[in-house]
Amino acid sequence: MLSAALHGVSAERFTVTLEPSDSAPVIHPEIYGQFAEHLGSCIYGGIWVGEGSGIPNTKGYRNDVLQAFRDLKIPVLRWPGGCFADEYHWTDGIGPRENRPRMVNNNWGGTVEDNSFGTHEFFDLCELIGTEPYLSGNVGSGTVEELAKWVEYITAEDGPMAKKRKENGREKPWKLKYLGVGNESWGCGGHFTPEHYANEYRRYQTYCRNFGDNRLYRIASGASDYDWRWTDVLMKNAGRHMDGISLHYYTVKGWNGSKGSATEFDDDTYSWTLGKAVEIDSVITRHSAIMDKYDPARRVGLLVDEWGTWWDVEPGTIPGHLYQQNTMRDAMVAALSLNIFHNHTDRVRMANIAQIANVLQAMVLTRDAEMVLTPTYHVFRMYIPHQGARLIPLEVVGPDARDSKGRRYPLLGATASEKDGKVTVSLANTSLSEKAEVEIPLGSIKAAKVSGEILTSADIHDLNDFDAPDKVKPVPFKDARISKGTLTVKLPPISIVTLTLD
Repeated sequence: MLSAALHGVSAERFTVTLEPSDSAPVIHPEIYGQFAEHLGSCIYGGIWVGEGSGIPNTKGYRNDVLQAFRDLKIPVLRWPGGCFADEYHWTDGIGPRENRPRMVNNNWGGTVEDNSFGTHEFFDLCELIGTEPYLSGNVGSGTVEELAKWVEYITAEDGPMAKKRKENGREKPWKLKYLGVGNESWGCGGHFTPEHYANEYRRYQTYCRNFGDNRLYRIASGASDYDWRWTDVLMKNAGRHMDGISLHYYTVKGWNGSKGSATEFDDDTYSWTLGKAVEIDSVITRHSAIMDKYDPARRVGLLVDEWGTWWDVEPGTIPGHLYQQNTMRDAMVAALSLNIFHNHTDRVRMANIAQIANVLQAMVLTRDAEMVLTPTYHVFRMYIPHQGARLIPLEVVGPDARDSKGRRYPLLGATASEKDGKVTVSLANTSLSEKAEVEIPLGSIKAAKVSGEILTSADIHDLNDFDAPDKVKPVPFKDARISKGTLTVKLPPISIVTLTLD
């Protein structure tokens, strides 16, 4: 366990000062976005089983997964990739399924893709779960004409592409707001230089038209991690042509060799994980500062449209399918990351965790007709009250910790917001061994009652699997009190709490 000596403190007492302000920004719901790529069993088996499956389904979509997604109130869903996007040709995924051509998914395990889940299936899924679609367009192996016609097929009332859509069973156009022009164009999306991609971006976005009352939010393929120059060149050369620019950041050891087990790790690795996860704070800050040079009004949004933990695949599974388990460690990464996105909501307009089912830091895991909700799912569900709420800036006074690289990370993560007269406070005690005693003076916040729930476990390695699907799940939290204008909270180790004050 992480000892008090390692933390450099002998007690874990914290004061959280809330500073409500009518001028504080609203937390964009899209920060709680999800990502579904044609990768492993994310789509096939995780979401889509087809109408003829013996697994209970609605029009081919798993009923259990549909309900889990609805309960999560997903604001936006990114598709079809990822690296898959720049090899995806949308015309292969329309029309009668039996006539759709097959392809090899060269990026992810060489699996044969039958294109049974295409444009209509994706937009129908978004309607079924009440989420906004976000398309990643093919720049790497596609053409300007191909992407332009996809937008027309989806959004036009009339014309040749609308005619084709109607022939395929969809009379009315869909709404499409978010359009990504390529994905990871510095890597699997074409290995462009930033100068070359900026020119291509300007050309592609020109021909992605607004049809009728549909208005596109055009997103440039932005940097990975610490590539400051990519952001600088794109903003300088193409910033005025974009509405948003992406950023990808994974909590990963590296891209060569083992990334480490999702379930077997020591205390130092846990500490490193949190240090790496919260480093996204400084990464966002620096990319934002570069953007500010060219966009001081902050018109262009920064979209962290791929983030999360990336471990080795589970033993016995296909390496290219990226199936990994999900422990309380991943839940901690989710909570701390969401807190950071809240604090940057003036520039961060969206974030999309990778990925929604069976891949990387997934919300749900499926096996045949079974489904489990992961600890990360529960964090996202507990944080729903923050969606669209006004941020309450805060300061945490108390001890923190450092990982093996000297990076600081909080022993107490905290975020707060207000919506419809109710204040929501979320706290995360990241310590493996020490309780956290927290005092929160409420000041101008008038609250008489507090209620909440807690996600906790005795062991940071705990997870939900098909034999024990509810080992880690939220339960009502009773150790919070309001007295004389102060909220006091006592948190066990390895715990995440969301409290509602009213």
